Amino acid sequence: MKKFFKRFGLVLLAVLVIIQFFRPERNAGKSPGEKNIATVFPVSPEVNTLLKTACYDCHSASTVYPWYANIQPVAWWLNHHVEEGKGELDFDAFAAYSPRRQFHKFEEIVEMINEGEMPLSSYTIIHGDADLDEAQRKVLVNWAEAMMDTMKVHYPEDSLKRPRR
Repeated sequence: MKKFFKRFGLVLLAVLVIIQFFRPERNAGKSPGEKNIATVFPVSPEVNTLLKTACYDCHSASTVYPWYANIQPVAWWLNHHVEEGKGELDFDAFAAYSPRRQFHKFEEIVEMINEGEMPLSSYTIIHGDADLDEAQRKVLVNWAEAMMDTMKVHYPEDSLKRPRR
């Protein structure tokens, strides 16, 4: 039995070493570009700071990776998390969204922040500065609601909401 555990340990160690050579592409260092949310909606310095601190790592092309992102399989997990986050909302592609989708994303921002679902608690454990207090949450919610109000002025409201079936 002792021999089995020794071999198992060596195989596990070999697998852990080998997987270090298979790394996902990083989502970092890309400039925001002309499709960033700030190109179509006003983003105050305060809101911009909050978005960068609490949202951009998973919802933009500007992920700041921690040291442990160099270790597999953690890097794969982080990559999956970032890709999933960008699939839901990408602030660097926001201007390319249709007005209906932009409006819906603002609705989701309000909902997720009000319900305490964003930023994720698994993220704020490591990134304490992303754990927003009530005042910071209110700033983001007020901003998103103001952007929705602006959109209602520029577009017919029925074009911003999906028709009910």
